[in-house]
Amino acid sequence: MASNGAASLQLPPRDGLGSGVASPGTPSTPGLALRSSNPLTSKFTTVLSTSYADAEFRDALGLLDQRGIGNAAETRRQLRLDVQKEVIESNGEIITEFGRVAEQLRRIGHTIDKLNKNYREMKSHVSAAHSATSTTLEEASSLINQRRDVETKQQLLQAFQEHFVLTEDEVAALTLTSEPVDDRFFRALAKAKKILNDCEVLLGFENQTLGLDVMERTTKNLNQAFQKLYRWIQKEFKTLNLENPQINSSVRRALRVLAERPSLFQNCLDFFAEAREQILSDAFYLALTGTSAAGREDHSVKPIELVAHDLLRYVGDMLAWQHSAAVSEREALEVLFVSEGGDIVKGIEEGRENELWRLMSDDTDGDAPSFDPVKALNELVDRDVAGAARILRQRVEQVIQTNEDTILAYKMANLLNFYRVTFSKLLGAQSVLLESMTNLEAEALRQFRSLMRDHIATLQGEFQHTPSDLGPPDFLQDSLKQLTSIMKTYETSLSSSGDREADFEPILAESFDPFLSGCENMAKNIQAPSSSVFLINCLTAAKSALSPFDFTSRRIEQLQTTIDQHAESLRSRQYSYLRTESGLDRLFSALEPLPIAEAAVPKMRSLEELRPEALTAASQNLDDFLPSALMDAMENLRHLQDSKLARDVTEEAAEKFCVDFEHVEELLILADELAEQKSSPKKQDGEAQDAPSFRALFPRTTGEIRVLLS
Repeated sequence: MASNGAASLQLPPRDGLGSGVASPGTPSTPGLALRSSNPLTSKFTTVLSTSYADAEFRDALGLLDQRGIGNAAETRRQLRLDVQKEVIESNGEIITEFGRVAEQLRRIGHTIDKLNKNYREMKSHVSAAHSATSTTLEEASSLINQRRDVETKQQLLQAFQEHFVLTEDEVAALTLTSEPVDDRFFRALAKAKKILNDCEVLLGFENQTLGLDVMERTTKNLNQAFQKLYRWIQKEFKTLNLENPQINSSVRRALRVLAERPSLFQNCLDFFAEAREQILSDAFYLALTGTSAAGREDHSVKPIELVAHDLLRYVGDMLAWQHSAAVSEREALEVLFVSEGGDIVKGIEEGRENELWRLMSDDTDGDAPSFDPVKALNELVDRDVAGAARILRQRVEQVIQTNEDTILAYKMANLLNFYRVTFSKLLGAQSVLLESMTNLEAEALRQFRSLMRDHIATLQGEFQHTPSDLGPPDFLQDSLKQLTSIMKTYETSLSSSGDREADFEPILAESFDPFLSGCENMAKNIQAPSSSVFLINCLTAAKSALSPFDFTSRRIEQLQTTIDQHAESLRSRQYSYLRTESGLDRLFSALEPLPIAEAAVPKMRSLEELRPEALTAASQNLDDFLPSALMDAMENLRHLQDSKLARDVTEEAAEKFCVDFEHVEELLILADELAEQKSSPKKQDGEAQDAPSFRALFPRTTGEIRVLLS
């Protein structure tokens, strides 16, 4: 490219003959110009056709620019020479460097030759040594392999002994009674149980002798360990103090482990229950008498029998002691037998599955009932307090049978009901103590009913004599006081029934209904309205006694219905009295069927009661009756203790009387108006009226009657 550039930059010949450009003074002709312009045109075409965007061309121009080469004739001639010189010098330097590399390669080749020689010498020595020691190496390798096999077998044997064989110390800890039941015992026991479980792997091999031998030895040791644990727990139970909040943790742990042998565990529970029953019986006897079962007097205890004169307190103190003992026993046994993680439950379930009697049973397919720890705990507590409960039952039965007070009998039954509900929540529905409470409550209620019936039998004579003032008899007032005391007691009780009113109905039937029936029988022997007044007084007193209590609402409604019925009877009697004493009964009876219409007037004229002399007499009799009518009517109900009811009954009767009077008045006014209309033409003719008007003979108005009877 440099040569092309240099050629393109050559100047025309110095003589100017080869130039294709004509001088200014030279005349130009077309033929000469065409011939002289072809070489120059070719050069220019070459220059113009060169792509200046070509990278090599740009690099060549950049190189020329770096050298500072100017566009001169000398420079253009020298440029090629300089470039060739530089190329020659660069080639010489490269040849020199390659010469040095060749020298180094010769030295490396010489070194490699020496190494190959040494390698061949060493290889010959190694081959000779290997030939000499090959037999020894084979023997050593065989010994090493044998040693490795022996070490592996030794490790397996050691691991087997550690996992499947109990050490002498562990066997001694499990079986010897002289060794304590401590952490070492429980660790050995856990290992023995693990050995039994893992022996299933050994039984899976063809040769089962090893697994059977291990299982036989381990099972024997394990059985001896559980027997040792069983005897140790029985020994601990003899001196175990449940009142101590810090119960021995080793006993709890031992019980949870022994639960894996349900038969042994149940025997321990039986032994424990017998011991605790005796202890609690002695403690209850000490609390009752202040003297222990052995006869030693304890001055620190205040005997319950000191309050035996107060029967209710005496029974209450005994029941309170029994409840306190049951609660304390349950709390202590809950800590002792019911573990947080359910270990005893798991142990019993596992023991049931593994015991021989279950495995040999024909009913292996049936589902055995699952162990309920709460139920078992309740049963154990019930068994513990059974001895004290028997003493309690004997004492309470004696108190119930010797009691002759009706109220006290019911209070005692209510107290027993309270503790029956309490014990049912504490020990469940299936317990001996709860059964005792139920029987005692039933016995107390029977005594209450018996005393109540005896009391009613003694009052048969009083049922025949009605008080002169028609007030509630003394036996009813006494029975209501007694019933009020009973209802106050029942109000504070814990009724087991959801319907307290229905639950109290039998009590009302025994302590209330007989007296009310006696009052009703007494009322049959007296005349009305005294009988209704007497019964209303009795029923009102009964209603007042029952009203403060919410569990007698239905009975109060029944009493109110009966009171309303007798009040209606009194109302009818008062109304009849007003009609009779006022002298208007016949007049009311005669005019009552007649409507207030013109058609009724002719019939009125024919009535005997509307004749002038009869109507005048009735008016005079009414005038004589009205001034004291209300007071006389109230006097009829003077024995009715409910003054408001007496006033209401009289006012309602008077209102009914006024309504009847208003009907009569309207009929009389209608008759007078019709008569006046018929007599008007006669007055115009000068004729006189012969018959007087009804209103002239009977002038009283309804308004006057209402005022006088209000």
